[in-house]
Amino acid sequence: MPKNKILITGSAGFIGFHLSKYFLDKKFEVVGIDNLNNYYDKKLKLKRNSILRKHKKYKFYRTDIKNKKKIFEIFKNNKFKLVINLAAQAGVQYSIKNPYVYAETNIFGFINILEACKKYHVKKILYASSSSIYGSNKNYPFKENHKTDNPISLYAATKKSNELIANVYSHIFNIKLIGLRFFTVYGPWGRPDMSLFIFTKNILKNKKIIVYNNGEMYRDFTYIDDVVDVVYKLSLSKKITKNNYIFNISGSRSIKLNYYIKLIEHFTNKKAKKIIRKKLKSDVKKTISSTSHLKKVIYKKQYTKIENGIQNFVKWFKKFYKIK
Repeated sequence: MPKNKILITGSAGFIGFHLSKYFLDKKFEVVGIDNLNNYYDKKLKLKRNSILRKHKKYKFYRTDIKNKKKIFEIFKNNKFKLVINLAAQAGVQYSIKNPYVYAETNIFGFINILEACKKYHVKKILYASSSSIYGSNKNYPFKENHKTDNPISLYAATKKSNELIANVYSHIFNIKLIGLRFFTVYGPWGRPDMSLFIFTKNILKNKKIIVYNNGEMYRDFTYIDDVVDVVYKLSLSKKITKNNYIFNISGSRSIKLNYYIKLIEHFTNKKAKKIIRKKLKSDVKKTISSTSHLKKVIYKKQYTKIENGIQNFVKWFKKFYKIK
């Protein structure tokens, strides 16, 4: 079996697609798993996956990480050097109305991956956590050692559960588990349920956008290329010596929502029509992270500026949807 064969779950998702492509370009053999569900436009997932399948070293399984039998079969038939678990039910607001799918995928599905790694002797796993687990914490910037036991959405609670479960498996079974707390990842091929996609689409179509809390919210946006670069470096780092690590993955710059909208207006050359609504209970007012812990392990020269990142997204969006 190839020494550089890796598994990426959620490979047709936003981050999974970019990460799979990056590893393939680095000459790794990538096995991808995705259920290609219809949480958002399946055409986008199918297009991402079709791009990956052009690579000779990409093998794809359409299945769900909830399917224990199929997951164990995939592990049995492949010898993985590394597993990156990105498959999850995403979305903060969606978790309020659909709690069961979050428990089934984000918790039971994650356990299936861990159990398969245990049985088939995979010793290194990276997995997606989220900045959402910081909840309503106002101790800025967020650091990995801050308390995270007060999540304010079910999605965040499932991600906190992932970190706790990972701690157990790393301790008992001597498996290296690296949790990735992603901070509002954005960029080309992004998810249609996220604000950048929704705002760009509606502004270009002269439709109204819903802005919560009068735009007085802040997010630590992280461009997809930076995320991929960091995750790749973490997967190869020799400085990760302990079994259980958590890292903030962010650009460490908190951007005001109103400025974010102004940038979209600038690059679409259109004015947004806004509907102002009060802040949702499951929404946090501000996210901003410290990456000092990450800097001890990998070197990252600089992160993409929000102005460049949004420009790149708008260009991709107009090209993909054939908008002049």
